[in-house]
Amino acid sequence: EFLGQEGPDPIAILLGFGGVGGLHGRDDSQSRRAVSVAAVTTAPQQSVPSPVLAPRHFAERFEALTANMARVIRGKREAIDFAVICLLAEGHLLVEDVPGVGKTSLAKALAASIDCPWSRVQFTPDLLPTDVVGVNIWQKSRETFEFQPGPIFANVVLADEINRTSPRTQAALLEVMSENQVTIEGIRRALPHPFFVIATQNPSEYHGTYPLPEAQLDWFAARVSLGYPTHDDERAMLYDQNYI
Repeated sequence: EFLGQEGPDPIAILLGFGGVGGLHGRDDSQSRRAVSVAAVTTAPQQSVPSPVLAPRHFAERFEALTANMARVIRGKREAIDFAVICLLAEGHLLVEDVPGVGKTSLAKALAASIDCPWSRVQFTPDLLPTDVVGVNIWQKSRETFEFQPGPIFANVVLADEINRTSPRTQAALLEVMSENQVTIEGIRRALPHPFFVIATQNPSEYHGTYPLPEAQLDWFAARVSLGYPTHDDERAMLYDQNYI
């Protein structure tokens, strides 16, 4: 049995022609949070776009999206471009870097810019596959099982420190990332469109981790590193927040 239906075209959502609700920031000089890309593009909201766009129009909207994210992720335009390209290619992104460089902010900025919900999963050694994909729970009042979806049912999913969980839980993402669906007790459930996983791992600490084998690394369309911001970018952040 297959539950769920095809959602709106992912390219249409990416280009800001409506979504399913998301995070919105203020577009002013004191707040540099990402806003819906619909606010920075002149595309009409009422019309439904064609799946095929002229190269010039696509380039303009791609630039609008990446520029909007760059207001949050300072000085990391290459990583932003890779994230959007992976989303367009219906792939996934692996970010290898130390804590505190903006990996979570990258996922939040992308989700806010395309006006889609996002979720974050902190992978730990005791995390179970059902904690990620969901589980059927017995409802005594109705004498039936009810499916409780896991955090994987979001458009943008941040899998934080994916190499700290067991291979069993890592394998739970295999069907999710390759087929955009989950199978629980023989029932296949569709994931929202678009579906994009940003997984992170710390390359400087391997104690107590489960390194991803080559076969699992193939799940990802690209692997990037953010790195620390430059001195000029740090000054710009302080100026934006009126700290200096």
